[in-house]
Amino acid sequence: MKVLITGASGRLGRFVIRELAGKHKLVLTSRKQPPAEFSSFPWIQANLNCFEDCQRVVAEVEAIQHLAAQPEPTDHPDLRRGLAQRGIPFDATFKTNLLGTYYLLHAAVEAGVKTFVMTGSNCAFGHGFRISKTPFPIQSLPIDENHPCYPEDSYSFSKGAGEGLLATYSRAYGIRTYVTRPAGIRTESQRRQIAQEASPAREWDPWLWAWVGSEDLAYAHRLLLEAAPKLPLHDVYLVNADDTTALEPSVELVERFHPELLSVTDKLTGHQAFFNCEKLKKMVGWQHKTSWRRYLKL
Repeated sequence: MKVLITGASGRLGRFVIRELAGKHKLVLTSRKQPPAEFSSFPWIQANLNCFEDCQRVVAEVEAIQHLAAQPEPTDHPDLRRGLAQRGIPFDATFKTNLLGTYYLLHAAVEAGVKTFVMTGSNCAFGHGFRISKTPFPIQSLPIDENHPCYPEDSYSFSKGAGEGLLATYSRAYGIRTYVTRPAGIRTESQRRQIAQEASPAREWDPWLWAWVGSEDLAYAHRLLLEAAPKLPLHDVYLVNADDTTALEPSVELVERFHPELLSVTDKLTGHQAFFNCEKLKKMVGWQHKTSWRRYLKL
């Protein structure tokens, strides 16, 4: 299958390229040239905020792995000054994550692309980047794809809206679209760092101690691509490690910091994650394989 990978020079890009290499014919696109490791693959420099660029990169591809995104809310009051100093405009999140996705998706439909897999985020729930500083209203633990979303920032909103955009195009045009909702994507070196810095929890983590290995997320992206003909026309999947980044058992964290949630918490065992990935496991056979705890002994 000829597959276009957007964001090929990004942090996740190299893992998805490695996961698909040798199994599919790859075309890479990004603003910056990917690492020399991938010089054997054709690369097209493009800006996805330009519709003509999107039309150019989707030519003759059968599927798209859409990884390119602005990774934070560039208009957030707590982040705005620092991002502005780096020359990042306040509306970059909306332009890249919504307009860029719209351009790419529309160009894909025009070109007859069959499958579109996009990296979303579990931030679509709205538990992170909260501007009001009010707690995220958790209705059940572990959280699954059916949990209501309460975003307050442009990044979280853009990820949820992107899911809706893909669903709309699936209904209208029949293109198969799938979104992953990963949490805290971590490379091996970052997993080692988690272990080195691990310490007892002092407060509730609004990010719910969530993480996923970069390799595991790339694996999920391949499985969704290859299983697409057997999946619903559109769907969304949480992709989270089986455990948390906390040293304490998960139920102990709830008891200490939010005992009122015990009534909506379902049988947490050990260091079980606060996000439920059973849907992805059931639909495509995905399993989480990486670990940060193995480095604790080191």
